[in-house]
Amino acid sequence: MNDLKKIGYVVIVIFLSAGFISCKSTRSVIKKPLKEYGAGYLFEKLLENQFKFDFLTAKFNLDIIINGKKNSLNGQIRIRKDSAIWISLTPGLGVEIARILITNDSVKYMNRLKKTYFLGDSRFVKDFLNSNVDYDVIQSLILGNDLTYYDNGKFHASYDSKEYHLVTAGRRKLKKYVKTADDASRIFIQNIYLNPETFKITQMKIKETVEESRKLEAEYTDFRNLDGQLFAGTIFYELSADKPIDVILKYSKISVDKPKKFPFKIPSKYTRIQ
Repeated sequence: MNDLKKIGYVVIVIFLSAGFISCKSTRSVIKKPLKEYGAGYLFEKLLENQFKFDFLTAKFNLDIIINGKKNSLNGQIRIRKDSAIWISLTPGLGVEIARILITNDSVKYMNRLKKTYFLGDSRFVKDFLNSNVDYDVIQSLILGNDLTYYDNGKFHASYDSKEYHLVTAGRRKLKKYVKTADDASRIFIQNIYLNPETFKITQMKIKETVEESRKLEAEYTDFRNLDGQLFAGTIFYELSADKPIDVILKYSKISVDKPKKFPFKIPSKYTRIQ
């Protein structure tokens, strides 16, 4: 696999999670019957209970199983809301092997082992994945929040013995955030599962209206109290691509609203790859 493919796999597997994801449910059954609420009320409660922050910093442990072979990575992630996602990847010994910086309009990557780097614009992710995934979708999947810069769509509400469901068949990017024709044509079908007690998102499924075989899904568990807010400490992924990929992402040492720098200085001896 060449360097560019390695970049894609790291980003896809860890935080983009593009492809069909199907997780073993860890949802608990609520013993008492759920109250029947309309979509408007449930969506309002979802927004009310979303994780709110300006800066987020955490360490993480990542187990990736590809064709039965398990690889483990540790790392750090830093997020400045709606602006930048910085990721440092390390093996067990704690020496950085790669660094990634994703913004609204760029993707940057450094491979410490091969002394190479990549600089790309916002079309890199779309072209590599052949998908309409953008920064907002990536950030939402990491945090377990709803899509930020998309209209509210026409959600339909339902419920079962476990959770509330919100489903919409067409959700577009808000006009004031449309920069290109690709943005204007971006429409997602979305299915959200809500915990009936906390109204936190426990599962989120997204697929494109043009290419419905392209789906994104994340399942959030192990919720922790961070200064009065709930944050999912564990995320489960199962990626169905050319090779089946299972992923378990666990956060630790999470801190909120403690500003951090997002260093990305490329050594002069590194070689740029295309």
